[in-house]
Amino acid sequence: MLNIDITSLPAWWQDLLNQNYDWFWDVSIALTLTLVVGFVWRFARRRLLKLVTRTNNQWDDVVVEAVGVPVNWIILAVGASWIADITARNFDLDMMTSIPLARQLSLIVLVAWAIWRLINRVEHRQISRGADPTTIELVGKIARVVVIVLMVLPILQALGITISGLLAFGGMGGLVVGLAAKDLLANFFGSLVVYMDRPFRVGDWIRSPDRNIEGTVESIGFRVTCIRTFDKRPLYVPNSVFTSIAVENPSRMLNRRINETIGVRYEDSHRMATVLSRVEDMLRNHDDIDTNQTLMVNFNAFGASSLDFFIYCFTKTTDWATFHKVKQDVMLQIINIIHDEGADCAFPTRTLHLESMPENLQRSMQAPASNPPSAPVPEPAQTTAK
Repeated sequence: MLNIDITSLPAWWQDLLNQNYDWFWDVSIALTLTLVVGFVWRFARRRLLKLVTRTNNQWDDVVVEAVGVPVNWIILAVGASWIADITARNFDLDMMTSIPLARQLSLIVLVAWAIWRLINRVEHRQISRGADPTTIELVGKIARVVVIVLMVLPILQALGITISGLLAFGGMGGLVVGLAAKDLLANFFGSLVVYMDRPFRVGDWIRSPDRNIEGTVESIGFRVTCIRTFDKRPLYVPNSVFTSIAVENPSRMLNRRINETIGVRYEDSHRMATVLSRVEDMLRNHDDIDTNQTLMVNFNAFGASSLDFFIYCFTKTTDWATFHKVKQDVMLQIINIIHDEGADCAFPTRTLHLESMPENLQRSMQAPASNPPSAPVPEPAQTTAK
């Protein structure tokens, strides 16, 4: 058997050989348990995902997808802090006070991350199911703010920062900030008014008769609302503006209106009643005209050069392009009805009555063209001899 004199070895060898290696087995056990628990959770998460996809309830899918990855990191964080605690107990006792703090902070951040992922997936799921995106986005933003506050306050308390003093300072500072940022606060409360009253939502076509605002709403933020105008330019409107102006929302129309005036010649006055009757019958039998709404066809006025009648009705569609196709079809059928009755549409004309002209001017205009008035013959020039 080989006998080695330890005292003859270098000092660093002596420290290494005299070290207690029981901590190594503790670390090995902690590492093994961490890896095993992590592997079991990954296997269980895959099984849960397959199981929840077969159920009719869709919320379990959202929860498993949201918390699956954060739980895996929580297992690793707990295992790593356990291993660090065992190591520090055998090598550096001063580090033992920092390890629980690091574990607490990491758990707070990871739990907040899991809740954040859950909020995102709930928001996407509700929007994909046809819920109002404006309301869903508002609730999501408020929930994220609450998560940030609930994460920051425990972190500050864990770091030894007094929350009560911070809240007192925040109350005084909030007054100063509120006075300095009154426009920002006005826009914020304006966004709340938009969210609560919901005069429009994302995707609506809106316009204002008070301001030069017209386009499609793309997003509603806490400060501004982005509107895409019809020439494809983005228009950013502060939310406080919507509390003081009138806003029209054509996207919520139930019908679109056709209101046109048509003129018929005066010489076709005896055909006017038939034309009006046929036009009204055509509108009442038209597939794209809503007969449950007001429908009127009436002789309206004696125009300067026409007999005017108007049509007043509503289409079933509210789509802008489809509406113009329906209106075009209605106008073409009206022209055909007028022509079928032997009448025609009027245009501005002027009639000249010769009886009201002076007699000498009438005789000059009625004179035959073969005998034009003779021009006076100039007298020959007279020459005088000198």
